[in-house]
Amino acid sequence: MGALTQDQITRIAGELAEADRAHGVIPRITARFPEATIEDAYAIQGIWRDSQVATGRRLVGRKIGLTSKAMQQATGITEPDYGVMFDDTVYESGAVIPAAHFSNIRVEVELAFVLKEPLEGPACSLFDVLRATEYVTPALEVLNSHIEMEGRTIVDTISDNAAYGGMVLGGRPMRPDDLDLRWVGAMLYRNETIEETGVSGGVLGHPGNGVAWLANKMHQHGDRLESGEIILSGSFTRPVWAEAGDSILADYGQMGTIACRFQ
Repeated sequence: MGALTQDQITRIAGELAEADRAHGVIPRITARFPEATIEDAYAIQGIWRDSQVATGRRLVGRKIGLTSKAMQQATGITEPDYGVMFDDTVYESGAVIPAAHFSNIRVEVELAFVLKEPLEGPACSLFDVLRATEYVTPALEVLNSHIEMEGRTIVDTISDNAAYGGMVLGGRPMRPDDLDLRWVGAMLYRNETIEETGVSGGVLGHPGNGVAWLANKMHQHGDRLESGEIILSGSFTRPVWAEAGDSILADYGQMGTIACRFQ
């Protein structure tokens, strides 16, 4: 159950919307409202999301965060979370991305699931996910924190749209039955140096399990995943910090490569 009032939730959502517009950072929510719960955080995110849709932004998918031990250890947060993705945050491989549009830039290696059918909890399984997926493709997630980093909890992260900033899509899309999705490996380079490596089974044993978790979690909030949505299933490496001037490349082996540059 939530602990914050509706006025508090609305006010915090407004702060985050302004921070997003100004590319700024606000004080940690849990420092000001230590009683805030995960349900409060999703309520804040929901009001922020609706305010963005009202301005004309189009929702194209969802991101799942903190699904691997690598990410949980990197953040000190022990359960997954999710956020929404809008059309103006999607980049193609080779994109030049303006670093000034983001705060606390970090890059993660993920697989994106593109749905051909809706997915709905409360009993969504890995098999349901594989049946509903048209194809899976390599993706990079650009993290973007609008809340001061020091001491963040999952309440802060969820409120801040699960720290989502953007995604880069590329590589070689493949149907989910064309390969063993547990064994997709990737090497993440920053400025021609390998910074992180990982294998996709690090995401809950199979990245599709992250999508099933999301469908079941969204059911608790009266929502579902729709046909055509892009789902970022969670990083299987630790995040790599980036800044203006950095080039990023991820090599997914048989699934190809993705590259981008921050300027």
